[in-house]
Amino acid sequence: MVKMTFAVLLLLPVLTKGQDVLPVRIRIDAAHPMQTIEGFGASDAWTCQYAGLWPEEKKKKMADLLFSNDFDAKGNPVGIGLNLWRFSIGGGSDQQGTESGIRDKSRRQASFLKLNGTYDEAAMPGQMWFMNAAKARGVKKFLGFVNSPHVNFTKNGKAFSGDGKSNLDFSKKNAFAQDLLKTIQIIKKQTGITLDYLSPVNEPQWKWDEGKQEGCPYTNAEIAELVRTLSPVLKNGGVNTKIQIADAGQLDYLTDHKDTPKSQQISYFFNAGSPGYLANLSNLDRSISGHSYFTTSSEERSIRIRTKVAAEVEKVKNLRFWMSEYCVLGDSLLKGEGRDTGMTTALFIAKLMHHDFSYANATSWQWWLAISAGDYKDGLVYIDRDKNKDKNDGTVVESKMLWGMGNYSRFIPEGSRRLPVNMENGDQVYTSSYSHAGKIITVIVNTRKEALSLEITGISKKQRKIKTYTTSSGLSLAAGTVNSNSIHILPESITTLITDAL
Repeated sequence: MVKMTFAVLLLLPVLTKGQDVLPVRIRIDAAHPMQTIEGFGASDAWTCQYAGLWPEEKKKKMADLLFSNDFDAKGNPVGIGLNLWRFSIGGGSDQQGTESGIRDKSRRQASFLKLNGTYDEAAMPGQMWFMNAAKARGVKKFLGFVNSPHVNFTKNGKAFSGDGKSNLDFSKKNAFAQDLLKTIQIIKKQTGITLDYLSPVNEPQWKWDEGKQEGCPYTNAEIAELVRTLSPVLKNGGVNTKIQIADAGQLDYLTDHKDTPKSQQISYFFNAGSPGYLANLSNLDRSISGHSYFTTSSEERSIRIRTKVAAEVEKVKNLRFWMSEYCVLGDSLLKGEGRDTGMTTALFIAKLMHHDFSYANATSWQWWLAISAGDYKDGLVYIDRDKNKDKNDGTVVESKMLWGMGNYSRFIPEGSRRLPVNMENGDQVYTSSYSHAGKIITVIVNTRKEALSLEITGISKKQRKIKTYTTSSGLSLAAGTVNSNSIHILPESITTLITDAL
């Protein structure tokens, strides 16, 4: 860790028509670093099972956009440099077909385990292609997550609940755990990758009884029972995979949501006096994960929920908080329906990332669908499938959500420390700052329709040469260099500044 004992003062005069310039003062406190950032990820769910079967040139393009750390000839990033990849471990609904009860064919998920109890190690070629592509492009961390136990281990033989209660047949919990171990072993055999993390439950608070997608409810007590079964199975199986919990459906389930059998998860799993205490398991990762869904408005509520998460995590020694899934579903003026590849959603996401890092002290931030074929605000990369080519071909579409997330993920390496930022007169401007290897990385989200003139004082002359990367309606992480005291920040833009530390 680089020790820095100075403060950086950024002056952003706001140019308001018909009014005097009102300066926005931003002070970066490099003397008091906060949480250590682990990185940024996305999942292969739903789409990669067939996107990975597309022509080589097109799927390489998708992989480059998501994982590459290279620059083009003009110095612009080729991709957003994700360092964590979430692998969806399916529940076997794909093999069931229409009998699965999941109406949308694209949301039925494959599994190595077949309905007859044998294993088909070639069952997920598309997902395996993306695993290998991520590894080849430098991704270091891999996580497997489970939406539903395999249908061979569920009460109703489906990959979703029929009654809103846990669908796992707990008399088969050991067989389910053994199947997860077998899945990890097959992935290692095919790719050389041992999953760093395994998340055995996902959004356990929801009922998952509508047949829209795979899912399984759990109470906290049921999660604890499952994890206590899974832990020795993984250890005895000789894998170093850590168990990661609990992918809560929304952040206040980690703290004080009124649904107490499924809430207060931080204290339930990490308080030594709790009946669900799991932190004594050597292969349980000391992180707690939750999803930022349905907690983005109002502004006061958004900040209050995240501040409470940070406070509860802080009570547990060495515990980290992961924001492990998000796409736009609603809970604000911005709705999930309708694809948006422009700046409206990108700015919304960049602001949310600011809040999750700055108020909830997240150490990892993970998006939902890396690739989407839908008319929904859920993809970083979109694909339009060609119906005349059995849908295993089509067009690759970039989004500003991709590049806006890249303003963070591409330039904030693993091991960075977040630096506190104080701001005056900063309405609709969101700034977070990070230190790493002698550099200070600052992300400025300007949601205003007016440009900002940013002036930097209180830093050494050698810091006058500042690298900038800007995402706006016309730019996608466009590289620039500033050699003056004044930096022009575009309206409705996301800008990353990289400066040398003293």
